Amino acid sequence: MSAPTKPYCILIAALGGEGGGVLADWLVQCARDSQLPVQATSVPGVAQRTGATSYYIELLRQPLPPGSGTPVFALTPVPGCVDVVVASELLEAARMIERGFVNSRTSLLASTHRVYTTLEKMHMADGRQDPQRLIAAARALARQAVLFDMETLTAQAGTVVSAVMFGALSGAGVLPWSREVCETVIRASGRGVSASLAGFAAAFDAAGQPQAEDQQVSPDAQQVLSDAALPAPLAQAWREQIRPWPVPVQLLAAHGALRCRDFQHDAYASDFLHRVQRLVSASAYDASEALEEAVRHLALWMCFEDVIRVADLKTRRSRFQRVRTEAQARADDIVRVTEHFKPGIDEVAAVLPKALGARLMALATRRGWLGKAHVGLHIRSTSLWGYLMLRFLARLRPLRPRSLRYTQEHEAMAVWLQAMCQLLPASPALALQVAGMPQVLKGYGDTQVRGRLNYARLWAVHVVPALLGDMDLTAAASALKQALAATLADPEGKLNAGHRPQGNTHPVFWASVAPGSGSPVP
Repeated sequence: MSAPTKPYCILIAALGGEGGGVLADWLVQCARDSQLPVQATSVPGVAQRTGATSYYIELLRQPLPPGSGTPVFALTPVPGCVDVVVASELLEAARMIERGFVNSRTSLLASTHRVYTTLEKMHMADGRQDPQRLIAAARALARQAVLFDMETLTAQAGTVVSAVMFGALSGAGVLPWSREVCETVIRASGRGVSASLAGFAAAFDAAGQPQAEDQQVSPDAQQVLSDAALPAPLAQAWREQIRPWPVPVQLLAAHGALRCRDFQHDAYASDFLHRVQRLVSASAYDASEALEEAVRHLALWMCFEDVIRVADLKTRRSRFQRVRTEAQARADDIVRVTEHFKPGIDEVAAVLPKALGARLMALATRRGWLGKAHVGLHIRSTSLWGYLMLRFLARLRPLRPRSLRYTQEHEAMAVWLQAMCQLLPASPALALQVAGMPQVLKGYGDTQVRGRLNYARLWAVHVVPALLGDMDLTAAASALKQALAATLADPEGKLNAGHRPQGNTHPVFWASVAPGSGSPVP
């Protein structure tokens, strides 16, 4: 087939509601205005986030001579035979690569932002795909890779991503017609012309710039503390405390201290740094990975999610602004946000003082109320009454250290910290796995209960025998790694069926040394 009569194939991968059909219509109209034969088809599908439709366009890059007949176009794309792939999101681009539509013939234009899939969100640890791997695959396989953040340009222009994708196609020089033809078609399309033209222009310029390798420069710990709104004496004290530590630990500790300060207060953040100091002092020279993992999970664990924390986060100004931005609300639009809660007895007991909460839990256990007594609440956080109700819960923060949940978390945390100090010099491999165990402790309510059972099972089966010398440390590290992976892949807690405490018994956390004392357990 000669070049003038060889179809030029364009594949559009877009999520539902992103205007992929509009983009396909624009491309078809541009081809018609340029007197080019064209055909467009669409295949609806699902992308685990929302509806996803692939739009496929075949056209000729030159008008047919008179009397040459009608060209025959394909209805669906063929792997290895696509000239241009444009994707509205990075994982959609990876999906096109996986299906074989991107090769040395293909120009790939894609956004680098992410819309996380259901599986990524459901994962009990960090289930996100590595964006750098996806970008590297795109650059390695495509003839030309034009990658930039289309979502940011879309938000700045106040349009939808289809206009930005159109501008990227034109700016990258992969369309057989001029920019003026594209803009004329947009002007004739009706509503939102100004915003669409603005998004088109921004993407045209971005696609025409040289595509450099992504270079992410992370600030150091001193810069992180300097940028935070901290009292000068406190910031100076923290800088001096973390300066002797390994550089990666310094950065983790700085972020962790700021997180703990936001969670509770200055003294709580200083307590976090004191615990990090214990880990650093106990760490062996070859345990850097385990040490970094321990510091990261310690910061997350100390900022556990209870009702007080959730109410605080849901009523922050930054959260309301983010919701408005995601909803693409204009300045004069009214946005109402309704929060869905289903508190149970365990969540009520968690914020009560330790003794009172423990008695309530014991009573609920005896009478079989746990898991049954729930109240469904729909609270509109944008209304005065709903906002004040949630702010009242958030204001209970000073009472948190006396609560049942706080006591439970910090008792388990103290034993974990002591075990880490024992294992870091003895077995960095096992210490690395124990450092990751707090991943199973998440959320509140039923999720938190399952997490505590998971943690107790892993601790009793894998950690205790290693601490007592009943299991080889290398074998224990391997077994715990497999068990932790299986637990993180079991969000419903089915693995706990054979280890669930019976009656009024409670999980027991064992340690060879009493937490914080340095002396053997009597």
